[in-house]
Amino acid sequence: MTKVPHRLYLTEDQIPQQWYNLRADMKEQPAPMINPATGKPAELEDLYPVFCKELAAQEMDGKTRYFDIPDEVMDIYKIYRPAPLCRAYNLEKALDTPAKIYYKFEGNNTSGSHKLNSAVAQAYYAKKEGLRGVTTETGAGQWGTALSEACSYFGLDLEVYMVKVSFQQKPFRKDIMKTFGAKVFASPSDRTEAGRKILAEDPDNSGSLGCAISEAVERAVTSDGYKYVLGSVLNQVVLHQSIIGLESKLAMEMLDEYPDIVIGCAGGGSNLGGIIAPFMQDKLTGKASPRIVAVEPASCPSLTRGVYKYDFCDTGKITPMAKMYTLGCTFKPSANHAGGLRYHGMSPILSKLYHDKYMEAVSYEQTKVFEAAVQFAKLETILPAPESAHAIRGAIDEAIRCREAGESKTILFGLTGTGYFDMTAYAAYNEGNMSDYVPSDEDLKPAIDALPKIPGIQE
Repeated sequence: MTKVPHRLYLTEDQIPQQWYNLRADMKEQPAPMINPATGKPAELEDLYPVFCKELAAQEMDGKTRYFDIPDEVMDIYKIYRPAPLCRAYNLEKALDTPAKIYYKFEGNNTSGSHKLNSAVAQAYYAKKEGLRGVTTETGAGQWGTALSEACSYFGLDLEVYMVKVSFQQKPFRKDIMKTFGAKVFASPSDRTEAGRKILAEDPDNSGSLGCAISEAVERAVTSDGYKYVLGSVLNQVVLHQSIIGLESKLAMEMLDEYPDIVIGCAGGGSNLGGIIAPFMQDKLTGKASPRIVAVEPASCPSLTRGVYKYDFCDTGKITPMAKMYTLGCTFKPSANHAGGLRYHGMSPILSKLYHDKYMEAVSYEQTKVFEAAVQFAKLETILPAPESAHAIRGAIDEAIRCREAGESKTILFGLTGTGYFDMTAYAAYNEGNMSDYVPSDEDLKPAIDALPKIPGIQE
């Protein structure tokens, strides 16, 4: 028997030529977005003021199973893809587990994460539409970095609204964005009505993804030649990120492997939706039944403690409303190191799949997450992003359960990126200064109670 390599790279010719749309195989579609101005389901044209037309079409399409990846996008993908499928031999040995642990490593590009997969696509469609530039938000900075790279390549202007606490914790992230030509602002800022309103109510507001989205959308719709792009949550983003799972499945097939458990970190849903896509397809169509596990921070537990309701995607309440697991768009996450996992809601696609029991969710305190991150770094030589470390924590615990039960299962998790710009977080953990924050039910109640009322839909 041939030993499985530590890293398996597909060839360029094996990179998937199409993105996979999970909605095409779902038994029930996610609930439609609601236009806040009309209180009725959003039409395609309602999205045009905010999104590029082709991206709006992808957002609303629940029938097309596969979308061809444009040649111009594929040309950039080939610079950093295919991404390797890795076998965590050292971690398996240290855990003394009969489980086989695989991870898909998406950190081999300057952005340090999977975010470039959608950034390239969205920048391409913006350029194709003849736009001058785009606006966006970023939490940990990975999305902003990826989009700055993509916009630089296609010659587009970019304004990034970065969650203020991350802006302060990760100064070099914004310097990379500036290197690629982006303008970066700490959010909430005084550049928008949404930002000024939030600062008036709370001058020391540390920011949130919902707040940054409000600012970026406002800037897009009030600026000629600009549209807004988003790095997670949206259907179009989950579509683009499916390349992660498609490559993973092909590589595992070459090894005559199939995962019993697929694990992804969960913030807005881009990485999770990407890694699970083809395996969830098998589950939806009855071909296989892997366990699919979402791992989120205990400080921002939208799946495990949120409610499945319609909510605004932003704090300023100017975006369409989506039915998703949410903590409420006014929920203010703690200023911890979960970075890109500090969003108040979850992808409507993944929310529906979770609601329909196709996947599970768990949450962890950040000290447990960093314990796993350090263990993984020592054994596998990759310093993981804090977001990715949530999936590592989940994989380690599943491997320990296999040891205790004497079961040899195959585990696959998504290693979304590297943690080299997260050293303040690692320093806090290593120096014993990291604390755990878990919101109480009383902490969560005000934002959940403030969810929008939609006549005839959500009273």
